[in-house]
Amino acid sequence: MAQTPQRAAGAAPRLSTLASLIFASRWLQLPLYLGLILAQAVYVYHFWVELVHLIEAAFGNQGALASLVNSLGYKGAPIMSPDGKTVMGYEPIKNLSETIIMLVVLGLIDVVMISNLLIMVIVGGYETFVSRLGLEGHPDQPEWLSHVNASVLKVKLATAIIGISSIHLLKTFINAANYEEKVLIWQTLIHIAFLFSALAIAAADRLMPHGKEDH
Repeated sequence: MAQTPQRAAGAAPRLSTLASLIFASRWLQLPLYLGLILAQAVYVYHFWVELVHLIEAAFGNQGALASLVNSLGYKGAPIMSPDGKTVMGYEPIKNLSETIIMLVVLGLIDVVMISNLLIMVIVGGYETFVSRLGLEGHPDQPEWLSHVNASVLKVKLATAIIGISSIHLLKTFINAANYEEKVLIWQTLIHIAFLFSALAIAAADRLMPHGKEDH
């Protein structure tokens, strides 16, 4: 009986038509990753708009300062009614205070962290679920990409979300006077929920069996 010739080393296996179609369907994710790249471009634009407004406000531009204050939801000292029981309005903010600078900078850091998260999803997700990028030996290859898989990517995303949530929570605490107590409580509880979710994902990942390639 004639033996089936062995496949040459490194050659791709021959797939049936149905298997080839199913496997090729992974390329349907390509527009999604391209969309995330466009979303990152929007974040870059937003970052520079906020940074320009901060610089202009530092030089006394009242329009830029008003734009920052509106985007932050920051309010001046309350103007009370004569009986002292009703808030009739808020005093206009005319100077760039340290608190406003801190809130703007935290917002810029938040944009950077979300951008890092997008890069992680775009590069890691494409490498894991669509096609190899062929970055082996490239001087700019991310260190984490060499051992990334679906499980590692999931843990890294959870950790990144906790970092972003921490920035949002810190911004809220700094601007706590302009938030209701229930908002502060709910944001804290949501952050704790993110933290426990990340711990649960990491614990589940450690309990799952891993192949030799994961070590």
